[in-house]
Amino acid sequence: MADVGGTLAFDDVDIACELPRGLPSYIPQTDGTGIPDLDDHLDWPAYAVGLRRVFSPRTFELFPRWRDASAHDLLGLKPGQLAVLSGYGEDPLVEAFWTRRRRDALVERIAAQGWDLVLACNYSVYGNWPRAEHLINMRRSLLLAQEFAEAGIAVVPNLYWFRLEDLLRWGEWIEQAEPPAIAINAQTMRTAADWDSWLLPGLHWLAATIPTDLPVFMTGLSRPDRIGVATDLFGPRLVLLNTTAQSYALHGEVMGAQGRRRVHAKTADAFRSTVGYYASLLVSGSLHDR
Repeated sequence: MADVGGTLAFDDVDIACELPRGLPSYIPQTDGTGIPDLDDHLDWPAYAVGLRRVFSPRTFELFPRWRDASAHDLLGLKPGQLAVLSGYGEDPLVEAFWTRRRRDALVERIAAQGWDLVLACNYSVYGNWPRAEHLINMRRSLLLAQEFAEAGIAVVPNLYWFRLEDLLRWGEWIEQAEPPAIAINAQTMRTAADWDSWLLPGLHWLAATIPTDLPVFMTGLSRPDRIGVATDLFGPRLVLLNTTAQSYALHGEVMGAQGRRRVHAKTADAFRSTVGYYASLLVSGSLHDR
């Protein structure tokens, strides 16, 4: 309790920042390598990298190449392209980030890397955990986002929930704090039961309740039918991130209207095809152009 400020309320947390201009509706998440080759003849506005590519899941330290480095330079981005850090990871990784963030000045060092946007870590909410643990972890997700904002970086907090009471608390906080956006990590919602019984009801509630102009970032959706549902719910304010374009391309595959297919194509061509397909499922343009 001391670690989260002695309270489980949200009303003392503010996230004062603005989203960068030019964010596209679809942001491909990569492993942080080979972006100039993937981007050849594509000139995509933004690329994302997962936290485990920056913060080691084995040593729980920044990888040497990321120490005192520029995200734009390391990723090989062109002028005007945006670098997004997707701060999600398995529990040991995000727990270690929380534990070591102050000792190792992790938030400040990541801010110094010059990321255009950070999706803040999400702390897990498991059904068989004590209720107090749910509340502590939801607050930790908010507090970490606040720390990034205070370090001068644009950040989006992640929302997890377990029951309606949690959604009501999120709704009240959003109305009061007016965050720049919200993020939802769907990477662990792989089964039909996860989607139908947990994620989808919450998405419906949020779509009907939060301000209609509040951007919603969703990470991990790759199935066209689920993306279609999310698009129907959130319309042009939905921003999708997933790793599918690069991971499929590296295996000679693409995602398209006919589903997942093997192709005889260069990796960059396969990547460009999948990026174009996902972008076509969403509203085109940037958040600030809509």
